[in-house]
Amino acid sequence: MKSFVARMLALAVVLGASAIAGAEEKKDIVDTAVGAGSFKTLVAAVKAADLVETLKGKGPFTVFAPTDEAFAKLPAGTVESLLKPENKKKLIAVLTYHVVPGKVMAKDVVKLTEAKTVQGSAVKIVVKEGKVSVDDANVVTTDIETSNGVIHVIDAVILPK
Repeated sequence: MKSFVARMLALAVVLGASAIAGAEEKKDIVDTAVGAGSFKTLVAAVKAADLVETLKGKGPFTVFAPTDEAFAKLPAGTVESLLKPENKKKLIAVLTYHVVPGKVMAKDVVKLTEAKTVQGSAVKIVVKEGKVSVDDANVVTTDIETSNGVIHVIDAVILPK
């Protein structure tokens, strides 16, 4: 728990510093994830899937981004297996399932019951007692704006059916 709180505080400091700078140009989704420091596994997966240029592209994209802790919750060996070259198609499907076309801010997400992903399937969105979940992953941080979209941080990896 301390690690989670520390990471969230670090993210808040990074985001706060960016907001204070104001004059700085916003980073794209990939550079924002790299800079946050809590998405190392996600960034490695994006690189292995050859999706870096796509996610640095014009967009806009909405990314439901699982933290390193979220990836750690997967069964042992899952991440390593997905990162193997022979599983690239499956990795791409998993990663693109976390991406929704367009820039969907939290105020708009809460009005939805589902959203079609870049992968092609829809994620289920539930709002209960003021908390939002996407396919049973809790949204823990919202509206991290980037130059080409927005990131919402989730506490679990979501998988297409």
